[in-house]
Amino acid sequence: MSAARVEQVWDWLSEVPDPEIPVISLTDLGIIRDVEWQGDTLVVTVTPTYSGCPATSVINLDIEAALRERGIEKLRLERRLSPPWTTDWVTADGREKLRAYGIAPPVDGTAADGVLAGRVARLSGRTNLTIACPRCGSTHTEKISQFGSTPCKASYRCKDCLEPFDYFKCI
Repeated sequence: MSAARVEQVWDWLSEVPDPEIPVISLTDLGIIRDVEWQGDTLVVTVTPTYSGCPATSVINLDIEAALRERGIEKLRLERRLSPPWTTDWVTADGREKLRAYGIAPPVDGTAADGVLAGRVARLSGRTNLTIACPRCGSTHTEKISQFGSTPCKASYRCKDCLEPFDYFKCI
């Protein structure tokens, strides 16, 4: 097979779902950082949502399977931890897919941005975020637990429709 165009590879990767939240792709999640050919080897650079993410090995296997299925023979996956992944990298389409699935997407501008004082205040709970319920849209919500169904989510409850939901935390 001749080398696939980088744009084609990005399209293929946009079809690979996140193993923990299958309605969002790895590209919508923003963890695919780079795709390039180095000679005859395709190099895909991945930044996990956090360094200890338990889904990292599954993600790598899914990427490899998707690309090998399309004829990529020489493939190297590289892990890039710096800069660390941020929820700012989740695409607008990804945010809407999260909302439609029942997960409140990250609040814009709340991801780790290098401003230590703001991040410490946010993570310590001294700064209140307004999280909208993904089901009814109400902002009359409350945090139940800092930890949800996965480490990258927190548990919330809507005080209007009374439904519990996950919030995709700003890491």
